[in-house]
Amino acid sequence: MKFESLGLAAPINAAIAAAGYTDPTAVQARAIPEALAGRDLMVSSQTGSGKTAAFMLPALQLLTEAHPVVGRGPRVLVLTPTRELSMQVTKAAETYGRNMKKVKTISIVGGMPYPVQNRLLKSGVDILVATPGRLLDQMQSGRVDLSRLQLLVLDEADRMLDMGFKDDLEAIVSKTPATRQTLLFSATLEPNIVRLATTMLKDPVRIAVDSQQARHENIEQRLHFADDMGHKNRLLGHLLRDAEMNQAIVFTATKRAADDLASSLNEQGFSVAALHGDMKQGARTRTLQSLRKGGLRVLVATDVAARGIDVQGISHVINYDLPRAAEDYVHRIGRTGRAGKNGIAISLANVREHFQVKLIERFTSQAIPVSVIEGLEPKARVFSKPSHPGSRPGGRPPGRSNDAKRPGSFSGFGKSGSGKAFAKPAGKTPWQGK
Repeated sequence: MKFESLGLAAPINAAIAAAGYTDPTAVQARAIPEALAGRDLMVSSQTGSGKTAAFMLPALQLLTEAHPVVGRGPRVLVLTPTRELSMQVTKAAETYGRNMKKVKTISIVGGMPYPVQNRLLKSGVDILVATPGRLLDQMQSGRVDLSRLQLLVLDEADRMLDMGFKDDLEAIVSKTPATRQTLLFSATLEPNIVRLATTMLKDPVRIAVDSQQARHENIEQRLHFADDMGHKNRLLGHLLRDAEMNQAIVFTATKRAADDLASSLNEQGFSVAALHGDMKQGARTRTLQSLRKGGLRVLVATDVAARGIDVQGISHVINYDLPRAAEDYVHRIGRTGRAGKNGIAISLANVREHFQVKLIERFTSQAIPVSVIEGLEPKARVFSKPSHPGSRPGGRPPGRSNDAKRPGSFSGFGKSGSGKAFAKPAGKTPWQGK
């Protein structure tokens, strides 16, 4: 299937071709025809599957025809959980709508000065991309009129619910016309998402896409065990000095940890910056621009801040802290291996975090191979053979199989029990909690 066969207007197809795309992804091929037919959609699709174009192309097609009511309010509203994702969606709208000169797209997000947003809204808008909290503020101030709205998109609805936006979403949707079309996109269609959909969508078409990216078959995953923080930092330094690394995102659990780690790496001579929710919008924008232009080699980020980052130069993702939720692991490693490229995702785990690793492996239905760097081996011996070339196995006692248990050891990693085991270190392992 080609994009030309989907029934999109010529200016949109020309912009798609200019962007270098010819074949729609699985989610695009299934969602775009249904959206063009006017159906409400409830779509589950993992990060990196092309969902942004799956809703933005039908949105632009809608704008090829004049609205029967003249006004300044948006005809398309896209709600996103984070500022970074809003910027990505806005850029996509501008890219695919480059040949539609009368289409105006603006982004309304937290951290952006109100006077600037007020001027943008006053001049009128066709596509409004916004985070729920800031949009609701502007609506309550009387600066946003949704009476002309024809299409509502809830992007990463699962994340918006996780961030506590449920009440804001309901308040916003209550001010939209009942005749609107609604497209909901989520990484998963868990019960809370389905409940939300039943109140906001009309007889939706359900689309579940298990794409190649959903299993991250183009991303090599590795796991390194660390004895303590000093050991973890030495592992990180070694990994970041890898000549094959182009750019990396290093994930931390907290904003403070992101700042502290970025400062430490900067002192070691790395081209690095932090990205988290406490930063002002101007600083966040400059950091992302520097990353996209290659001015930064390492970005230290929290989960929320990195959501929506689409930089094709990211060759490595490193989980300095394991994610609190297994689902976040999928979103994190999806920052690499973009646009059909290969990527590497590396997790640094304390030997006592085996249960978190196990949850991740169960969620992804994939075992994460254990790797060992010569000279930086953990004191807790790893009994599974590392699969990464250049690594070496930690060895095992004579006469014992890989999956043999003994007192003080862990085993049974992965959904099916891969037999990876490692010995519990003697005494109390020093570890700095998250």
